[in-house]
Amino acid sequence: MATSLLAATPFAAKATTITGPYVDIGGGYNLTQTQHMRDAEAEGGNGEGRLGHRHGWTGFGSVGWGFGNGLRAEVEGAYNWSEIYSKARGDKGSDRSYGGFVNVLYDIDLKRLFNIDVPVTPFVGVGAGYLWENMQKGAYSGGYQGGNGSSLKGTNGSFAYQGIVGAAYDIPGVPGLQMTTEYRMVGQVEDFGMGNIRADSGAAVRFDHRFNHQFIVGVRYAFNNAPPPPPPAPAVVPPAPTAARTYLVFFDWDGAALTGRSREIVAEAAQASTHVQTTRIEVNGYTDNTSAHPGPRGEKYNLGLSMRRADSVKAELIRDGVPANAIDIHGYGEAHPLVPTGPDTREPQNRRVEIILH
Repeated sequence: MATSLLAATPFAAKATTITGPYVDIGGGYNLTQTQHMRDAEAEGGNGEGRLGHRHGWTGFGSVGWGFGNGLRAEVEGAYNWSEIYSKARGDKGSDRSYGGFVNVLYDIDLKRLFNIDVPVTPFVGVGAGYLWENMQKGAYSGGYQGGNGSSLKGTNGSFAYQGIVGAAYDIPGVPGLQMTTEYRMVGQVEDFGMGNIRADSGAAVRFDHRFNHQFIVGVRYAFNNAPPPPPPAPAVVPPAPTAARTYLVFFDWDGAALTGRSREIVAEAAQASTHVQTTRIEVNGYTDNTSAHPGPRGEKYNLGLSMRRADSVKAELIRDGVPANAIDIHGYGEAHPLVPTGPDTREPQNRRVEIILH
């Protein structure tokens, strides 16, 4: 038959393209066009006639492979039956054909190509193969011109081809299963090699090209139909911690009093703490490595001086509206200089308090 389609996916989801093996069966109505025929031994118009057809049916089965990109290839076995009818004489008979095709088909992914998300997949295809035709004794020839009617019988075969247009419909809740509807036009080259179909007179009968028009419904099952794994859940990335904001307040040598500019900086820090998510305010005091009390007492003196500077800044923050319990103060003396220097060096940038908003 011709077509295999996309492996079905659950209803109301995008149809997916077949990847791997599938099987396909179906059947339907077969309409054969009227054929012209003649005796192989006749001269001129003698022995010529028409072979008329009426109703018929067709059946097929195929196995195939989908390549995952819309293309499929399959091998098909087909059987066709047609009623032969002579309107002039009222005689009836039948013929049948059977054989196989190799088909190449393409499934049209509506979601990918046209952003149409429906459980339907149209397809097109072509096939080539060989059909044997058998005429039953009693099939009427339609009346030879210049002679009497004659019954036909015999079997012969010829090259055949077909064109396929159809669509597959996903079956809800049954992954891999689809219904199909399609139209096929089957052509058969019959003008050669048909000499073993003969009239009662024993004369070999030759036919012109044979065309079958077929309207088919079918069922297809794709074996590799497991739904694709769900996309991995997006990794939950915790928000990056807000970078701490630091404000620097500088002091005169050996001093802990705030200048006018220092008060402005403290006020900026207090205001910022109300506009950003602040969990803690750290106030750290420092000195340079000189001291008003040189000698062994100098380092201890500077440690105390750094605490006094931190206390001054804390008091100013409280005046600017920052809760006292939100402020942690530390004095580090000469440790952690902002600018590295040699010993006993007065460095203004090391005489500081850092206000850090966490």
